Amino acid sequence: MTETYYSACYWPARYEPVESCAQRAEDFFQRIGPLEPTWNRWHETGSSFEKARKRQVQVDAAAFVKRFQKKENRIGHDGFQYWLWAGDHPKETSAVNGACGSGDPWSRPACVLNSPSRGAVAERVLTAPVLTEVVRAMALAWDPECGIATSDLHRDTTWQRPPVGTFTGWVMYFSRQRGTVPPLPAPVRIEPVEDKGTLILLTPERFTASNPEHVALAARVQELLDRAGLLRPMNQPVAR
Repeated sequence: MTETYYSACYWPARYEPVESCAQRAEDFFQRIGPLEPTWNRWHETGSSFEKARKRQVQVDAAAFVKRFQKKENRIGHDGFQYWLWAGDHPKETSAVNGACGSGDPWSRPACVLNSPSRGAVAERVLTAPVLTEVVRAMALAWDPECGIATSDLHRDTTWQRPPVGTFTGWVMYFSRQRGTVPPLPAPVRIEPVEDKGTLILLTPERFTASNPEHVALAARVQELLDRAGLLRPMNQPVAR
């Protein structure tokens, strides 16, 4: 079975005007563009790959303002959403989707990047340097509370789709507001993201759920981060 990976960041409900969300989106796409050639050409969906390929779109702030003002991209009375994809071949596409802008406590603001799991693009992007920069880009552009880039298989087999912010992954980000990252065992690398928070990289090679050493390291780091109070669910509204 081919192991799949995703990168994502999350933050509590936070009202932001359309211009602010659009500027954040532009910032994110500008930051990831240099990381992978296909991430410089983004498209909207279509009824077929070839038709969608003709729907190339701009990812500057002005284009996002127009996109967010369309009815189909609105969430409630104050939120916005988007879904764009990139790639030169049907089996090697990346997709970015997200939601922002809403102050509704029930909203789920996020930015998620799904990259190919096999092929030339996967070989280029499923590396520690690239995914570290993807999560860094998310942290700087979206100012989230936490972020992660990791294996779907490891997440689902270890924690059965756990709440956001409660589990370890290949690359992690925690904002300063979430807490202080404790010392972690080698080969884990810790580095600051300006004055916003901290990045954690578990392994310099590709993290896989089939590698017992990787799984054991993740479990150890999980224990240390949990003890430091960093692994807790995002603020969730109380069910009524």
